[in-house]
Amino acid sequence: MDRVFLDANVLYAAAYKLSSPLRRLWGLKDVELWSCDYAVAEALGNLRQDRPEQVGELERLAGALKLQAAGPMAARLPGEVELVAKDRPILLSAIGAEATHLLTGDKRHFGPCFGHTMGGVLILPPSEYLRLRH
Repeated sequence: MDRVFLDANVLYAAAYKLSSPLRRLWGLKDVELWSCDYAVAEALGNLRQDRPEQVGELERLAGALKLQAAGPMAARLPGEVELVAKDRPILLSAIGAEATHLLTGDKRHFGPCFGHTMGGVLILPPSEYLRLRH
């Protein structure tokens, strides 16, 4: 069974547009969806600004997630990983949740990590994970 950790931008995109292919994640068999309060709060804040009518949808999607406490921003990351402060809790939370995958659309900060396993977590863009599941 995959333990898939979702970054804030994945949560945001899934709630933003009801026809988003990301919503398929919630229907996959043999997958546990995880995130953290930090990511959910970031997605909620952004959605309140951009599409307030979709906040209830995000709350519904988030209700189906298992939540891991957010990792501390100052904690040490595995190996040579360098991330900006706001992204550190995401990777640390995914590691703490013992996730098999971290899905993020953040190419700017996580892009160099795509396809790499860090702290036991394979970091992928969500489209790639969905492609692999077919």
